[in-house]
Amino acid sequence: MGSRLTWLQIRERREFKGRWVALDECRYDTKTAQPVEGSVVDSDEDLVTLCNRMQESDNRYCAILFCDDGETEPPPTVRRAVSSFTPAPGRSYTH
Repeated sequence: MGSRLTWLQIRERREFKGRWVALDECRYDTKTAQPVEGSVVDSDEDLVTLCNRMQESDNRYCAILFCDDGETEPPPTVRRAVSSFTPAPGRSYTH
């Protein structure tokens, strides 16, 4: 495969719908740490089969994402702000 595509382009392609997609040389979103672009190395309907092929090949450090029929953008990352942290009485959280 080896074509460099954005995640949105991958999700639009019929050949990847309902499959696990292995991406190499990824570019990540700085806020969500999710892959937004990469070179498509391989894809499969079965995650275990895809992972086994990746382990046997030279492409062991790929991001593997599921391409579903849902929304066309990667899901947003939900982050909760921690307003304050109070350790339990009698416990220290420093080393």
